[in-house]
Amino acid sequence: EEKEQLLASFAAAAAGATADLATLPPDLPAERYPHVSVRGHYLPERSYLLDEQIRESRVGRMAIAVFAPADGSGRLLVNRGWFEARPGTTPAPLPPVPEGDIELHGIYAPLPGGGLRVGGNALEQQSTWPKLTLFLDLPALQADLGGGALRPRLLLLDPDPSSGFVRTWTPAVMPPAKHRGYAFQWFSFAFAAIVIFVVLHWRKENKENKA
Repeated sequence: EEKEQLLASFAAAAAGATADLATLPPDLPAERYPHVSVRGHYLPERSYLLDEQIRESRVGRMAIAVFAPADGSGRLLVNRGWFEARPGTTPAPLPPVPEGDIELHGIYAPLPGGGLRVGGNALEQQSTWPKLTLFLDLPALQADLGGGALRPRLLLLDPDPSSGFVRTWTPAVMPPAKHRGYAFQWFSFAFAAIVIFVVLHWRKENKENKA
């Protein structure tokens, strides 16, 4: 039920009222996904590629840009969307970020989890941009960007057919159907164990009575 409520909240976010990002408290509840607007400019020389992202059985990457809000409230990570990047191939050049002052709209969401964290900080080992990473770690990103304030969430941009990216957003959580499937599986195991125990115990008692 908790996951169903979370998914419903996420689905309603895009159609909900738009709030100014600057008016939101810094410690938003994890289940809140406000639809926000923010004005500022991109930092075109700084960006990241979130690798090994699966969409409809296809492997790709997320293009993560860095945005500087006009109010100076701290830099903001912006998920521009997904693009296909098959292993062993060179992806096509990404569309450049818009220049100058611009207003963005999207869902203000927690950073995605996942990614195998091995081999230390991969960002420190790269000198060219965009940098490739398997996960978004806030302290590592903040240090990689030279310090300064970095907002704890990222902006999932509203869909735009002309953007060159796929922007189909879902929360990074296990879906309710899988929870129910696991529950059914484990209750089935428990029921089978009880049946086996009763049958074996009944057979043992019968043997002892006959003896």
